[in-house]
Amino acid sequence: MRFKTAYFGLFALAALIAAPPALEHLSARTGADAIKLSGFVAHAQDRRHDDDDWPERDTFDQNYQLAPGASVRVSGINGTVTIETANTQTAEVHVVRTARTRSDLEYHRVLVEQTASGLYIHGESEHNSDEWRNREVRQRVTLRLPRQIELQASGINGRTTVGEVDGPVRLSGINGKVDVAQARGYSDISGINGTLTITITQLGERGVHVSGVNGGVELRFAEALNADLHVTGINGSVYTDVPNVVVQGRVNRSNFNAQIGTGGAPINISGINGHVRLAPRS
Repeated sequence: MRFKTAYFGLFALAALIAAPPALEHLSARTGADAIKLSGFVAHAQDRRHDDDDWPERDTFDQNYQLAPGASVRVSGINGTVTIETANTQTAEVHVVRTARTRSDLEYHRVLVEQTASGLYIHGESEHNSDEWRNREVRQRVTLRLPRQIELQASGINGRTTVGEVDGPVRLSGINGKVDVAQARGYSDISGINGTLTITITQLGERGVHVSGVNGGVELRFAEALNADLHVTGINGSVYTDVPNVVVQGRVNRSNFNAQIGTGGAPINISGINGHVRLAPRS
């Protein structure tokens, strides 16, 4: 069964983008100390056209070993983030920074830390000084990670693309389009200024939570779906292209509930400025 319900109302999006405290920076490496990532690096170096206007750049390349189920966090990046995945236990990190002058590259570094639980990649904390604020540096982060991880990304000022992850995905405070090829289990996504597309291969008992998205949302499901759908505050239309949907209670401008299949894990969607679609994975 397919239905369409439209809501028109006021929408407010509040996204908190915060960078965590700085750690000792890992500077750009040259010569034998640099890790050459062949085709992976070549793909990562596909840059936005306006980067060509900034002649100064540095790069950081390094590999890290991760255990299955490790936590990977990315935060405070002023630029695009691309995360590829593969059946591997090696995490490959490639960072490109560009600036107008060489001296600007002394600021706004990207820090990498390997912890007991996994890997932490984040932008250097902002300093409360005019000198710091007047130095503009663009950052571009490309990661090639194991599939079996827990992924968290926040405070990204640019498009974020994520490959197939065999674990939970948590995304927040992203100023740009978000594409997630696959997440398994619990997914929590909030504060996105752009469209969101995510494929869920297995819905865990905690379900999916999506809130505060200034753009269209498409959730794709790779298996027969049994879930309880709760929708509030949508400035757009809701489409379901999955079978066995039963509307529950009244449908009004603020609330919408439905049972999909036999019901089960919650799918909570709120505060969306755009259309919402639930569909099977193509």
